[in-house]
Amino acid sequence: MTSTQQRAALQRQIWAIANDVRGSVDGWDFKHYVLGTLFYRFISENFVNYIEAGDDSVNYAELPDSVITPDIKDDAIKTKGYFIYPSQLFSNVAKSANTNESLNTDLATIFSDIENSANGYPSEADIKGLFADFDTTSNRLGSTVRDKNTRLAHVLRGVAGLDFGHAFFEENAGSQIDLFGDAYEFLISNYAANAGKSGGEFFTPQHVSRLIAQLAMHKQTSVNKIYDPAAGSGSLLLQAKKHFDNHIIEEGFYGQEINHTTYNLARMNMFLHNINYDKFDIQLGNTLTNPHFGDEKPFDAIVSNPPYSVKWIGSDDPTLINDDRFAPAGVLPPKSKADFAFVLHALNYLSSKGRAAIVCFPGIFYRGGAEQKIRKYLVDNNYVETVISLAPNLFFGTTIAVTILVLAKHKSDTTTQFIDASGLFKKETNNNVLTDDHIKQIMAVFDSKENIDYLARSVPLEEIAANDYNLSVSSYVAAEDTREKTDITQLNVELKTTVAKIDQLRTDIDAIVAEIEGA
Repeated sequence: MTSTQQRAALQRQIWAIANDVRGSVDGWDFKHYVLGTLFYRFISENFVNYIEAGDDSVNYAELPDSVITPDIKDDAIKTKGYFIYPSQLFSNVAKSANTNESLNTDLATIFSDIENSANGYPSEADIKGLFADFDTTSNRLGSTVRDKNTRLAHVLRGVAGLDFGHAFFEENAGSQIDLFGDAYEFLISNYAANAGKSGGEFFTPQHVSRLIAQLAMHKQTSVNKIYDPAAGSGSLLLQAKKHFDNHIIEEGFYGQEINHTTYNLARMNMFLHNINYDKFDIQLGNTLTNPHFGDEKPFDAIVSNPPYSVKWIGSDDPTLINDDRFAPAGVLPPKSKADFAFVLHALNYLSSKGRAAIVCFPGIFYRGGAEQKIRKYLVDNNYVETVISLAPNLFFGTTIAVTILVLAKHKSDTTTQFIDASGLFKKETNNNVLTDDHIKQIMAVFDSKENIDYLARSVPLEEIAANDYNLSVSSYVAAEDTREKTDITQLNVELKTTVAKIDQLRTDIDAIVAEIEGA
């Protein structure tokens, strides 16, 4: 089965689960039940693989809970970060779900036990609250216990039937399908537009994530760690992970997310991509006012799609102008537009050898005031490597043609590259997409830094300064005139011919009129 076929099959199966609970659970809320169940199945099967360690004589699911000794449990938690008893495994719970009259409370207890198993261990913070959005007692599932159990059983049975292939747990199996990511993208694409429940701001499409990750990782033979200051569901970090076959990573994946639900999804996403608890650190909180990881050594790779033009405290907090992240620029981003606050934060966390690739709202590249002063700071200090304008309608929930800002602290010259990639996209039903060929084309231009008509230009600092530090791609890369060109000489010939024909027609008409009047 090809990746496309597997993806389509997965989506059909997920939609079938949706049909089982439709009418009771709102689409946006339903997402949490499916993703939570996917996660429950994954960590169960992953844990079984760890315990059995390839020994065909061991069948962990069939063992009684009583055989588990404290030492076995302790060793497992130290390694995996959590513990699941045989009776608590997804397979065993799903097997009896249809007839279990206490299914909802049993699930709640199991989820609590899994989370609590990490208490007192280094993994505690990474495990705590993972199932917080999976409320098995919610009236959204039904007004009676029986109704709740029926719909939970439908979801469990549906997820049990999902086929992820034999290579589900194999790190280098070469599978092209992103198991969790594709399920998440499918759910987001169908539900993100629901009234009052956008959620689209938390999701970066996988094709855009691939481009951003490649930009940040470009030509780095090794990286110490990867960071996303507005992590969302973790998709950008996970796309970067796919490049680690050819890169050495020392310390893992770092991120911060302000939304509690999305923070849980990001941590789940790490586990679901075989990133163990000791290889990631996702923190909850406001990156701009309560940043984590400031005491860490700088990051070699930073990827980010921060929220567009959100409000922040800015100048209302007089201490921020002295913050190490903002002080060098000498000015704070506007209170109504925090875009550059995220940019300056990322720059501060960036190592001298690394790159940051950040999705930005286009307005920050040409507006005046504080944003112009920040652009001056970035350009004068030679931090801006490349500015890339993308096609519109690449993201769920917005048609905005966003821009990617690439920052670096190791540039060998003072030119800034501008790439107009607005014409590189494939039109699909709901959104435009970047194909692998489009990404390859952008990366080739990014690597070469060559001037290419209508596509890319490297601009000296002096020209940017003379243009009031405007960093809009359209100010430096001329758009190709695709209008049909007119041959004036040929046009004049055609006009003369047309006029002659009109004159002759008038003469003929006059003759006919005269003949009629004479009669």
